Amino acid sequence: MSAPTLPTTPTTPAVSTTPAAPTAPAVPAAPAVPAAPTAPARDLPTPPRPNTPGGAPAPRRRALRAHLGTLAGTAVLAVLLWRLGTGALLDGLRRIDGPTVLAALGIGLVTTVFSAWRWALVARGLRIRLPLATAVADYYRALFLNAALPGGVVGDVHRAVRHGRSAGDLGRGVRTVVLERTAGQLALTGVGVAVLLTMPSPVLAEARRIAPPAALALLGALAVTLALRMNRTPVRRARALRAALGEARAGLLSRRNLPGVALSSVVVLAGHLTMFVLAARVAGSAASVAALTPLAVLALLAMGLPLNVGGWGPREGVTAWAFGAAGLGADTGLGVAVVYGVLCLVASLPGAVVLVARRHALRYAGASSDTAAVSAASSAKQSAKESARPASSSFPFSADPSEGRPMTPEAV
Repeated sequence: MSAPTLPTTPTTPAVSTTPAAPTAPAVPAAPAVPAAPTAPARDLPTPPRPNTPGGAPAPRRRALRAHLGTLAGTAVLAVLLWRLGTGALLDGLRRIDGPTVLAALGIGLVTTVFSAWRWALVARGLRIRLPLATAVADYYRALFLNAALPGGVVGDVHRAVRHGRSAGDLGRGVRTVVLERTAGQLALTGVGVAVLLTMPSPVLAEARRIAPPAALALLGALAVTLALRMNRTPVRRARALRAALGEARAGLLSRRNLPGVALSSVVVLAGHLTMFVLAARVAGSAASVAALTPLAVLALLAMGLPLNVGGWGPREGVTAWAFGAAGLGADTGLGVAVVYGVLCLVASLPGAVVLVARRHALRYAGASSDTAAVSAASSAKQSAKESARPASSSFPFSADPSEGRPMTPEAV
């Protein structure tokens, strides 16, 4: 008798018999805790912003001054060409011929050698060795950079930094160049004042009237300034000032250096005046040397203003004014100044040769050092491999085969 069949029921999904936990009521978020008050920004030292004039870094300020000087020199040249035209200027440039170029190179050689000698004397006074040949080459390169680049002092800066690094004392090398340039400016100022006060010139009457009270006022202001600085200067600055004055005495005013520095400065100044007279003759001026000397002094003094483009700008403006005031024609003065600038650039061209030669020598030295470094690295690597190879005495048959013969105990 078979068992009764149970009825099938539809399959339902398994439901958990565990009662569901009651849902917890939503807990309100805790109120945000206020952050601790921070110190106001005014209590924290903040660095000066670079956009403000007081907070601009020193390199940016120097670059700004250099750009302003370049713009000022360009503006002077533009005004002169606008007012006077380019006729006399182009006529003077067309008159520059081969003998004039050779004369300019000869005058430039004399002035450069004596300037380099003055630099070597100052360096010796500051206990830095500077051979005359090296000084002449570096001075030529500095003159070329001064004439070819805006600002008119890039070459001197390069010369100072390079000499200081080669001597192992950057600060002393820079001070050597500063003292050398100061000696030249002092010679120009002294001779210029004497010439302008004694020789006929457009500024003679005004100079004689203004020079005595101006000199007294300048001396008084200088004395008051020095007295105030000595009374208020900290000890560290006072020591630095005494050190600078001591270096100036050793480099310029010592019994050993003073005659050579004075002689070289006079020769260099005479060379510049000769170059100016040559430029005047090339430009077509027939004025006498006595009439041109005060005008040349004014042009050289104007070249010292930091408002030029490679020396161009104030020199042309002052020379045009001086020639016009002397009755020689402002356009002639502009032509003389331009020819003088071109001749100075020609006289500095050996500096371009020095620059290219030095760069080629540095590139060759760099390539040689790279080759030597590669060779040394290869030798070291080969030595390491040889040292890592086991010695032949450790294994009886470890010798290298030679002449293609099989390895035998006799070949070991």
